[in-house]
Amino acid sequence: MSNTIYIGYYFKVQPLQPGVEILIAELGYAGFESFVETETGVTAYVQKEEWSASILDDIQILNSDEFEITYTFEDIVQTNWNAEWEKNFNPIIVDELVSVRAPFHEKPNTKYDIIIEPKMSFGTGHHETTHMMIQHILKNNFKDKTVLDMGCGTGVLAILSELKGAKSIDAIDYDNWCYLNSIENVERNNCEHITVIEGDASAIKNKYDIIIVNINRNILMQDMAIYTMHLNKGGVLFLSGFYAEDIPMIQKECEKHVLKFEEKLQRNNWVSLKFLN
Repeated sequence: MSNTIYIGYYFKVQPLQPGVEILIAELGYAGFESFVETETGVTAYVQKEEWSASILDDIQILNSDEFEITYTFEDIVQTNWNAEWEKNFNPIIVDELVSVRAPFHEKPNTKYDIIIEPKMSFGTGHHETTHMMIQHILKNNFKDKTVLDMGCGTGVLAILSELKGAKSIDAIDYDNWCYLNSIENVERNNCEHITVIEGDASAIKNKYDIIIVNINRNILMQDMAIYTMHLNKGGVLFLSGFYAEDIPMIQKECEKHVLKFEEKLQRNNWVSLKFLN
């Protein structure tokens, strides 16, 4: 049995911007779930079970005369992923307050320092959606709150929630690799109030003051009723994983469940929304 989990595509893009931004947006709709921008373009990853030989057929920018884009791709096996992400993963700092880095990076002078080994999990902080969720957590009160991090990836948002004072956090992801990686990162950051759970929205059993959901648009729409059912009155729902043009659809679904729109963050064409219950 093959231990290939993901397929990695290495794109070279000229001109870089807005080429990389457009390419990432189109790849996201095609099923790619993790991106690392490089000096020459972007590296994108898709789960092998979601891959097909025609996966790039609808990526319109590849046929545009305005951009020159070339690419190669290869299987990414679990055993060689550490070398792959070490090659591409640079530390990031969000709003001069939060650093997300690997163990081999030098410790920066930030208020919150998160150490992760992302392996193939989504959520290093490099992607716009994770970056905006970090900003939401920084701006809001998490002291003594109960929190759900749905689609936790590396666990970085759950870890920051604990650093911000949350008293109890459930971190859920359906992907076994993400589940195991989150456990490792929770332990690596000496967290004591995070429970990591493997599963989808059906695994949600508790009610929460704050729910963080960084998942693609279709899953958000499908599971919105479940999220709201588990959100305490007066609670806060943070959503990301979609684009600016998806806002009307997302907002209509939230309003159907009596959630009130509060705030929007945007990076490039990605957005993150805050709703109140």
